[in-house]
Amino acid sequence: MPSTSHPDAFHFDRPVSSYWEASAAPLDPAPRPLDGDLDCDIAIVGGGYTGLSCALELAENGAGRVVLLEAAEPGWGASGRNGGFVCIGAAKLPWSRMVARYGLAATRAFQEAQLEAIARLRELARRHGFDADMSDDGEISLAHRPSRLDDLKAEAGTLLDLFGLRCEILSPEELRGMGLHSPAFHGAMLNPVGYSLHPLKLARGLAAAAMRAGTVIFSHSPVSAWERNGSTHRLYTPRGTVTARQVVLACNGFTQEQVFPSLAGRIMPVLSNIIVTRPLTRDELAAQGWTSTRMCFDTRILLHYFRLLPDGRFLFGGRGGTDASEAGLAPMERQIRRDFEELFPAWKHVGHEYFWRGLACLAHDLVPYLGPLDGQRSLWTALAYHGNGVAMANWSGYKLACVMLGKDRLEDVPPVMTRRLARFPLPALRPVYLKTAYAGYGIKDRFL
Repeated sequence: MPSTSHPDAFHFDRPVSSYWEASAAPLDPAPRPLDGDLDCDIAIVGGGYTGLSCALELAENGAGRVVLLEAAEPGWGASGRNGGFVCIGAAKLPWSRMVARYGLAATRAFQEAQLEAIARLRELARRHGFDADMSDDGEISLAHRPSRLDDLKAEAGTLLDLFGLRCEILSPEELRGMGLHSPAFHGAMLNPVGYSLHPLKLARGLAAAAMRAGTVIFSHSPVSAWERNGSTHRLYTPRGTVTARQVVLACNGFTQEQVFPSLAGRIMPVLSNIIVTRPLTRDELAAQGWTSTRMCFDTRILLHYFRLLPDGRFLFGGRGGTDASEAGLAPMERQIRRDFEELFPAWKHVGHEYFWRGLACLAHDLVPYLGPLDGQRSLWTALAYHGNGVAMANWSGYKLACVMLGKDRLEDVPPVMTRRLARFPLPALRPVYLKTAYAGYGIKDRFL
């Protein structure tokens, strides 16, 4: 198992001490643990965006009895811990390589799916009547070195040529005028697509909608074993079992590979880390020259992502770190604090009140996967959103349900997402791959 899958990362018995947890209303009614044995038509393992969206679509469309098993509480994992960025970027494969590997038509279909996912999520919240603090500002990619502005100009040209998506290149002076000033940035690209939100409010809104539609959600019911008996699956939890005709694995970076060997060696959990400051005063915002609430990220490979929250706090996140144990917490908090102060020097005196982290998920092919894990099409998954899954995880859960219901064909899903879920070569060496890659990326980010 990767070093990012240390047991300390799977503390299902307690909530995450995040700003999102502190500012979201609890789910009402609160799900209970499974107690006893039951049968159902479809069992979903994982109560994040993928599992909840899948459950909602299945339950609303007469899929029979749908049961969702969550090891902690719905939204406990990445779905309730992320930065709340709803934008393009669920793959880490560059557009040029995607076109070379899958073809232009498939690449455009994948991009259309991402755009549909972004639009559909806002409509979903409206239709089900829950408020996730959604904005509509687009996203800013900030050049952290002068040479990276040329890269952004090239990317803007690619997005226009391939997809007709027009992005705007911004100078440092234009950024300052927009309330986005830091001496660390040398220009930017404004992509008009996307918005930000409160991720845990979204997850709990989806859970409430899924339960109203008829999904039975069990919390604190981690699956400890899985077995196949002919045409059925049996899932074992501490206090009961679920027998189902079909199973959806929707755990993403928190997948327990020892329980579900079909996914063993096929995913790379990676850590993402976030701090949130105390509320900033108007004078403090003016001193830095940062007053915009647009969601932003920089052009580092080990990127930073950040945004001013509606209540005046500043959220600052970053990739990096390979130690998911409790011992790895303090060093990572110190590192992300140093990064924050380097990029926003006027706020060195501003303390942060929250620090947390969680697991995103990479695939060997650097694209998401959606589809079956067996020849009988009774075991399904959707996962690997590469740290940008707020929109795509919701869309993937929905689309997977459509395929299972027969509303859509798997062949109609963008083939970028359905071709294969490859194993990592020598998967036992994944910790070595990750540490080596991070060391190289750090050098590139600093000097190239």
